[in-house]
Amino acid sequence: MKVLDLHCLQQHVFEGWFASEDDFQSQLSRSLVQCPVCGDTSITKRLSAPRLNLGARPEPGPAPQASASAPAGQGPAKAEIEALPAQSRERLQALQASWLRWSREVARQSEDVGERFAEEARRMHYGEIDERSIRGQATAEQAMELLDEGIAVMPLALPESSSETLQ
Repeated sequence: MKVLDLHCLQQHVFEGWFASEDDFQSQLSRSLVQCPVCGDTSITKRLSAPRLNLGARPEPGPAPQASASAPAGQGPAKAEIEALPAQSRERLQALQASWLRWSREVARQSEDVGERFAEEARRMHYGEIDERSIRGQATAEQAMELLDEGIAVMPLALPESSSETLQ
């Protein structure tokens, strides 16, 4: 069993388990490996090594400066993440893991109604059907119309993998 440290173009870091290097490459070439945070299939391996915890703590370094090198809407550049102290990288990874757990819980507790979201939300609001937790897709125009009618909606960027079971 090979355990690989992987990351996507958004620099989300995650772990993948594969039977072999060939298995990893085969799945990668068929776009079967995707980031559990954002769903990106542009995945690359990071250097992996066993972790040796010898009790020494790194001395805190200066805070990294924000960079204009990352396009708007994208996470920090790879070099910026790697420049973070180990404790900060671990916190970032913990935050990503928490967000993934939360998004999976949202997916578990709601029904995906897909493109019927606006219609289903209206039917519940006007008492035509019982209320329940739903999620789906709506255009910006549909969302604004729902809000104008007094129907509370909230955009959520859930990765496709939120409703899938991790192996």
